Amino acid sequence: MLRATVFFLFSFFFCSALQAQPVKREFRGAWIATLSNIDWPSKPGLPAIEQQQQFIFRLDQLKSLGCNAVIVQIRPVADAFYASKIEPWSHYLTGRQGEAPFPYYDPLVFMIEETHKRNMEFHAWFNPFRASMDNKKNLNPPKHVTRMHPEWIVNYGTQSIINPGIPEAREYVLSVITDVVKRYDIDAVHLDDYFYPYPLPHVEFGDAATYARYGQGMNKDDWRRNNVSMFISQLNTNIKNIKPYVKLGISPFGIWRNKKKDEQGSETRGLSNYDDLYADVVLWMQKGWIDYLMPQLYWEHAHKSAPFSVLMPWWYGHCYKRHVFYGLGLYHMAESHSGPWTGINEMLWQIRDIRGQCPNSGFCFYNASSFDKLKVPLKDSLMQNYGKYPALIPPMTWLDSVAPAAPVVKITVAGSGAELTWQQANPSKEPLKYVVYRFVNNEAVNLERNDKIVSIQQGMKYTDPDSKRYKQCTYIVTALDRLWNESKPGNKVTSGN
Repeated sequence: MLRATVFFLFSFFFCSALQAQPVKREFRGAWIATLSNIDWPSKPGLPAIEQQQQFIFRLDQLKSLGCNAVIVQIRPVADAFYASKIEPWSHYLTGRQGEAPFPYYDPLVFMIEETHKRNMEFHAWFNPFRASMDNKKNLNPPKHVTRMHPEWIVNYGTQSIINPGIPEAREYVLSVITDVVKRYDIDAVHLDDYFYPYPLPHVEFGDAATYARYGQGMNKDDWRRNNVSMFISQLNTNIKNIKPYVKLGISPFGIWRNKKKDEQGSETRGLSNYDDLYADVVLWMQKGWIDYLMPQLYWEHAHKSAPFSVLMPWWYGHCYKRHVFYGLGLYHMAESHSGPWTGINEMLWQIRDIRGQCPNSGFCFYNASSFDKLKVPLKDSLMQNYGKYPALIPPMTWLDSVAPAAPVVKITVAGSGAELTWQQANPSKEPLKYVVYRFVNNEAVNLERNDKIVSIQQGMKYTDPDSKRYKQCTYIVTALDRLWNESKPGNKVTSGN
């Protein structure tokens, strides 16, 4: 009985402390994986309307849980979840590689529109160099990269990989990504952790001939890292030349380098980006080639080889004036039957530490469909403690630091409640969102309190049916631009006495 009481008191204090932290600026995302139909659609070849319904369900679920961004995998294996003249339709979407959805629609247009309707960001997730999951049977159509350019392909394990060491191959991948940036209204390009493939025991990646041709005297490891770094640098340049506001985010494996190999590394033991995947992600941050880093910290606080308690502050200490958000392993909660991931405490602990130690940060859950597998009390507890109140995505002032003008607000009181309308100076006609704050019964106005946000919306009118519950309500409306720069507060308006 005593142990149960102590556990209850600890949980109450823990959750109360988590809720008490100010979290007005916080990235809250979820990965929606399409490879092997992990998250969406539930299986290949569904009718278009069923695919759309499933995606809307996923968005509504994530929105209700407090998410303000989704990261959707639109190119899992050199194929496309969108209309492309470069790569074929994905068989994970239609059931057959190269076959369009039926009835025809462009899923990427649909997904972006539905995401933006909910005032969430859409990050287009590309796997840059993976060309096939099964190199024993190539089911790709004639115009797939594995058939058009077999000289670019390295078979490694069961997969086919586009060789990052070939300049023309890198240019091809760049063209695929920039094509999407040009034609679609995405908010960010997102790359995962697959650059050079994860190493297999005693199996060398087959790029000896490429190295002999392009190595230019570098040792092979440095050459490989340089190939990936050149790709990232050029990708960022290409994106910003097309649309300066489109972000570039990378979600690397959770260890940059172990301290045993480099004094600058973390007190960890295990595979690393630098030595095993040839991805020097810290260099990319130092050079300003990427806008956010989202290391995959799928381990618990006391993990033996890669503890969250070590890696979370290590990554934040290497942000170099860019954003670091954190990938969290929600799937552990869905799958665990014992150990630290049983229940809600480890996940809430991680979120508490991010909020307490990393200002203007945030997190992203892998993976979205894991929410379906959580028991209702766990899901409710997670929502109450991290997503009960809305949050604004941290701005990226190196891309744009100029906020919109403040709205000019009017109020009328009708039977339906307080009705706010406003006007907005917007000479560039950029897409804006508006934040409506409400303060009741003469309480102090504090725009850092996200629990006072009653609406984030695109329209310029808001009706508050709850205003009649209070003696007096004071409202302030601010404007947000595409990169979440917030205007100065507009004029106060008040209903009631």
